[in-house]
Amino acid sequence: SGSGSGGAGAASGSGSGSAGPGAGSGSGEVESSGNVLVGYGTGAPVARRRRVRPTAVAAAVPARVPVAPVVPVAAPDPVPDAVPEPVAVVSPLVRKLARQHDLDLRKLAGSGRDGLILRADVESAIRALAEGASAPLSAGAAAPEPEAVPVSVASSAGRTVEGSAAQRIPLRGVRGAVAEKLSRSRREIPDATCWVDADATELMAARAAMNSVAGPAAGPKVSVLALLARICTAALARFPELNSTVDLEAREIVRLPEVHLGFAAQTERGLVVPVVRDAQARNAESIGAEIARLTEAARAGRLTPAELTGGTFTLNNYGVFGVDGSTPIINHPEAAMLGVGRIVPKPWVYQGELAVRQVVQLSLTFDHRVCDGGTAGGFLRYIADCVEQPAVLLRTL
Repeated sequence: SGSGSGGAGAASGSGSGSAGPGAGSGSGEVESSGNVLVGYGTGAPVARRRRVRPTAVAAAVPARVPVAPVVPVAAPDPVPDAVPEPVAVVSPLVRKLARQHDLDLRKLAGSGRDGLILRADVESAIRALAEGASAPLSAGAAAPEPEAVPVSVASSAGRTVEGSAAQRIPLRGVRGAVAEKLSRSRREIPDATCWVDADATELMAARAAMNSVAGPAAGPKVSVLALLARICTAALARFPELNSTVDLEAREIVRLPEVHLGFAAQTERGLVVPVVRDAQARNAESIGAEIARLTEAARAGRLTPAELTGGTFTLNNYGVFGVDGSTPIINHPEAAMLGVGRIVPKPWVYQGELAVRQVVQLSLTFDHRVCDGGTAGGFLRYIADCVEQPAVLLRTL
């Protein structure tokens, strides 16, 4: 003889509440366990009850009666004293889950032994309702009325089902082109990143001195970005490995003679990377003027395809967003990108004493196929030396 239909499963040692088809199939009386589960007491021993099997249900119920109303073609013969069919559910947690999602368990077909409704059956029905489909119905049950799909329904597995009110943004135009290029970079380029903190106090002082010159020697104001771009061209002359690209079909590294310097610019239309052509032949003033022209064209949406393609190295000044560091994605098919964080006052050991200095974090993301860490580190260290001692640049002027 079997044990109680729900008591044994609820008062078992695990207490998980997700009893399977065989839960409660042991024999003997149910003892008081001391564990409290909703719907079950822990007092005196429970009297022995026989498990209700489908054969017993069929004998007790003379005829199967649909729970939901069905519109008949012809009026059926009335069934006197019809008794609703009991629901084959052992776990109270399964019932609770069904109540939370307004599911009628009498309309579900259980996948367990003897038609037992398991937790997986209820979760499957919840997902089906969320997707706008009907839940699995037992024989003779009427299909439920369609319900409005919520914005999102979180299933017990932790996934979120998208609803009819979800917003979809097409990946096209500038954003689509950037998405494709970044995805290709991640697929093809084995990148690595190194970084260093640099004391930019002297660089900021040199820029202030340049922009304060009056009289015939005065010229346009020079930006920090223009100075960093000029430093990059000097560094690339010393480390040409980073001004290259990889030809996958030929399995060759192609070192490029000209430096076409790209710089990241954020606009209302998205992120774009205009290119300063032949940057290796320009001074800081010329590079700054071209950066200003391209930035204005980018904000107005007037950049031509030629001004957005053909770059060989990219400078990314993410410090304008108030962040210190980043590991940027290389602008495919280039081999490297220099990232520049914000320049802020920080404690710094200067000439053997603690002082407040203007500090910046520099990061270099590079294609590990074109060079090793030693070359990348030498390039970045030279950039940092020029930032800390701008006079180093006089050697290349």
